[in-house]
Amino acid sequence: MRHELTDHEWTAIKLMLPNKSRGVPRVNDRRVLNGIFWVLRSGAPWRDLPNAFGPYTTCYNRFVRWRRAGVWGQIMNALAGAHDAAVQMIDTSTPQAARSICSAGA
Repeated sequence: MRHELTDHEWTAIKLMLPNKSRGVPRVNDRRVLNGIFWVLRSGAPWRDLPNAFGPYTTCYNRFVRWRRAGVWGQIMNALAGAHDAAVQMIDTSTPQAARSICSAGA
């Protein structure tokens, strides 16, 4: 699917994920992460997660469990630490909103 983790991205993230077994065989972490990212990108409710990512409850539960354990912060810190300071991101949502507000009053 479009926007799924690349092999390079997965390699950077997979070692940061907790891998404690809870008695039931773990589902594919990469598939779960892709499902979590799909929900976060789309803004859709968890129940609307496409079946290709597995049960929405698995993705939701893993998201919540990792949030409580601080996993997301650890991943962001690790990726930010490996970040090339010459590369910057620009959020274009604000300029787009400002343009549409300005043109609405004209």
